[in-house]
Amino acid sequence: MKPKNKMVLAAILSTIVPGLGQFYLKRRYRGVILLLSVLLMLFIVAWHRQTIWYISILAIWLWNIWDSSSLAKKDHTAPAWLPLLFGLITAYAIGWQVLQIDLRTANMNRAVQIARPMLKPDFVQKRREQNEVWVAVQVPCMDNPPTGTNQIDGKSATVTPSCAGVGEPMVATVSGLWPDTDTNIWWEDPNGQEKMISTNEDTMLIARTDAEGKLTAMFRVPTTALIAVPDPSISPPHRVYFRQYHLLGGIELSFVGKEVIKGAFVTVGMALMATILGMIFALPISFFAAHNLMNANVFTYAIYVIVRTILNILRSIESLIIAIVFVVIVGLGPFAGVLALAIHSIAALAKLYSEVIEGIDPGPIEAIRATGANWLQVVRYSVIPQIIPPFTAFTIYRWDINTRSATVIGLVGGGGLGYLLIELIRINHMSGVSAVFITIAVIIIALDYISAKVRERLV
Repeated sequence: MKPKNKMVLAAILSTIVPGLGQFYLKRRYRGVILLLSVLLMLFIVAWHRQTIWYISILAIWLWNIWDSSSLAKKDHTAPAWLPLLFGLITAYAIGWQVLQIDLRTANMNRAVQIARPMLKPDFVQKRREQNEVWVAVQVPCMDNPPTGTNQIDGKSATVTPSCAGVGEPMVATVSGLWPDTDTNIWWEDPNGQEKMISTNEDTMLIARTDAEGKLTAMFRVPTTALIAVPDPSISPPHRVYFRQYHLLGGIELSFVGKEVIKGAFVTVGMALMATILGMIFALPISFFAAHNLMNANVFTYAIYVIVRTILNILRSIESLIIAIVFVVIVGLGPFAGVLALAIHSIAALAKLYSEVIEGIDPGPIEAIRATGANWLQVVRYSVIPQIIPPFTAFTIYRWDINTRSATVIGLVGGGGLGYLLIELIRINHMSGVSAVFITIAVIIIALDYISAKVRERLV
């Protein structure tokens, strides 16, 4: 066929069906991509009823005709970036409208109210003397409730009734405290998590003692009292605290500062424990997921396929989702976070380890096999010596990743800094939130630097 006729036919075919002209010219991959792209854009525009963006589809259609014509005359002048640009503009514009992005809704006054306290991280406070008493209560009421009375070093506290349901009122009577002094009152659940018991449960309840060091305060059982309790039917004791302070001069870690440090240790510990568990289980699994070790016969290859499939399924589920499942099973706390990180680490590390095994020098493997060695001997003498350095590097890198993930997992009740962060956000303690942000950044930067240096020495 003459080039001119070929060009006309290609243009007509592309006019009828996008990409058909390219397919006719034996540029099948290009034609299929064009057709699928136009169909996808048609679906998106029709689904979201953004009719104006049919213009973009028309532009790509016209480009497709131009492209097939230039391909036919072997003078390809249709720039490939044009359809990509039209597609991106359409996707971005529709996405902007679907997500209902409206910058006019931004409340700058609210932003300033949030940002201003974050400029003063709550790490330290003026040093002070502490005077405290607490009393045990039960939620909900069960058999043999506590007495609701406690005495510590001459201080006495009584809460009536000594048991109640969520949201029900209680009255506290305390004596033996410092006179004419503000007293902070808060709730602590059986897991040691503090709850505010002010009217809106967003600030500390404060009562002032009289001239004799006595006070009486009424409050309600916080609505979140049982959130972190795995089995409320057991009804372990809760506590109500009464605490006073006197300034002594100097500075010390604030309450939030202490909680941040404790949370930091929990977060790093969660990541470390999950990484170790992941390494222990991933190490043997990785050998069964390595193609070069499992392709000897049909039976071993079937094991390889099964193991790979399981690893891919586990890796496809984000650790945050796994954490939500374990929170339901074992309750709130670091244990749920460790289990979630460990499961995801097993899948991720086994995949990385197996790829290292697949990339090793096949010479030693073939040499050991030639001697009649069995599978375990092949692994022991030809595989392990080659994989120790990269395995170590990948394990350290996974610890780095788990430290980042441990913070996020804490947001759904997995313990550590993430759990502290969500609690501080809930009570609008933005200076405490700032302290958590800074601590997270310091931990991640430090671990990233350390792991990078270790990997440099090992790889």
